[in-house]
Amino acid sequence: MKKYIKILFICLLVPFVWIGCKEDFPIDEDGLLITNRGQCYVSNFELLGSDFQTVRSKNAVIDTVAQTIRVEVFFGTDLKNLYPQFSLVTDAKLDPKITGKVDFSDLNSPKVYTVVSGNRKVRKPYTVYVTVQQ
Repeated sequence: MKKYIKILFICLLVPFVWIGCKEDFPIDEDGLLITNRGQCYVSNFELLGSDFQTVRSKNAVIDTVAQTIRVEVFFGTDLKNLYPQFSLVTDAKLDPKITGKVDFSDLNSPKVYTVVSGNRKVRKPYTVYVTVQQ
């Protein structure tokens, strides 16, 4: 009798497990959840040196209307080995991804990073302008 109860229990449990494992939420190519959020902006920006300490001489100025980030670094900073860090609105992601050191040494050619909204429908390019402290 106990054997039949176990079999019945397993037969009833399998459909619930199968339904529970179904993906209800879509994910993107990076494995991130796609949501219904359309917001798309940078809330904070940081530049770190090769020792992972800040190289900013003052806070970065982020203009969400003009979609620019202006940051001043200390005199003598090695601009070829910087690690940019972006804080984005919830569910947004950055394109291209930052996978390591970034070369900001060509001050006449600012870097452009695109912020992509949570619903992946809104894309806003932010231009990062780096200047060196006098």
